[in-house]
Amino acid sequence: MLIYLRVLKESFNFALNALKNNKLRTFLSLVGVTIGIFSIIAVLAAVDSLKREIEGSISGLDNSTIFLGKYSFGPTEVPTWKREQFPDVSYEEYQYLKKTVPDLMAASYTLNVGSETIKSDDKSVENVAVGAVTDEYYEIEALKLADGRFFNEVESISGTPVVVLGDEIANTLFGSSQVALGKQVRLYGRKFTVIGVLKKEGSNIFGGNSKDTSVYLPVNLVRRIFGDSNKNTFPFIIIKPEKGVDNAEFIATLKQKMRLSRGMRPDDIDNFFVNQLQGFADVIDQITGTMNVIGLVISGFSLLVGGFGIANIMFVSVKERTNLIGIQKSLGAKNKFILFQFLFEAVILAIIGGLIGLFLVFIVSIVASQFTGDFEFVLSPWNMFVGTAISAAIGLIAGILPAISASKLDPVEAIRTGM
Repeated sequence: MLIYLRVLKESFNFALNALKNNKLRTFLSLVGVTIGIFSIIAVLAAVDSLKREIEGSISGLDNSTIFLGKYSFGPTEVPTWKREQFPDVSYEEYQYLKKTVPDLMAASYTLNVGSETIKSDDKSVENVAVGAVTDEYYEIEALKLADGRFFNEVESISGTPVVVLGDEIANTLFGSSQVALGKQVRLYGRKFTVIGVLKKEGSNIFGGNSKDTSVYLPVNLVRRIFGDSNKNTFPFIIIKPEKGVDNAEFIATLKQKMRLSRGMRPDDIDNFFVNQLQGFADVIDQITGTMNVIGLVISGFSLLVGGFGIANIMFVSVKERTNLIGIQKSLGAKNKFILFQFLFEAVILAIIGGLIGLFLVFIVSIVASQFTGDFEFVLSPWNMFVGTAISAAIGLIAGILPAISASKLDPVEAIRTGM
């Protein structure tokens, strides 16, 4: 064991001497590894950060959450003309499912209406996202309140003119969340009483400020404003099953109840879509996985060039130290000792290039995070480990042939050639 530590120490010293004595050659050799590792780890860090941001934006929803409506969140075999004939889910169907579907923890009827302008005295905020929902949406979305409360079941059913504001809306109109409580705002030409303010959430990659620039109203009030036959409201029923329930069985029951409520025949295809959030998460994994593969393939070419650079410098190093190799072997050094000496040197040189690449990714991630607001580029410990491991592997592969050629040199011929 001690002899290998000694070989490692000598190889490290040889690598440092190569860096000092042949600065330009070593720089040109290592730049390929540096660029390759930088490219690969930058891609992995960017994709991981993107995935983390997307997952964070939907973190309030459980993966088992179901969106029931006439639209599909993903590809479907149902032709467009057929989908356009599907009816919207109704409030009555929402009530029916709440009563009849077993193992249902919570369900909310929602209308996706357009953005509006909200006013209070002489102040106003434009492009406010309006969430028209029933009271159980608070539980499904796991909303967090800074002050006040969410509207209750009675207010939801009766369509009481109350509103819950996002943090930025409250601060813009009233200066603070506490001041906003009990105040009046105008929306759709009507007055609403502020009963709650959400905690600040921050911006996300989809633009805007997420729930910070949103308001939530009882859905029955919005139904009275828009009417149930309005084709621009895109209603959905959001359903959250009990924990531990078999999702496939739950969805099968849900579909059966929905078909029964619509009086559909056995040979009729479903005229609705059951979209599960887990499916959306799987799509995200597929997309980010594909992005990783494409990025790794492209970056691999840079790393390949770096490998050739390491191999080149090691062949030159073997040639320059032929005389030294002959002397070592004549003094009893075994082939294995010479092999590991040059192999360790190649790995060390590659790791040095990889560490430089990781350092550059670290600097770029800090700078990029400063220019992208709340979106944070993260260089995870796993990505750092991957970068170092890839560097070591490239050094091992690139150095194996030069190391073998050095270990097989005849000591007499090596000394004579070196002279």
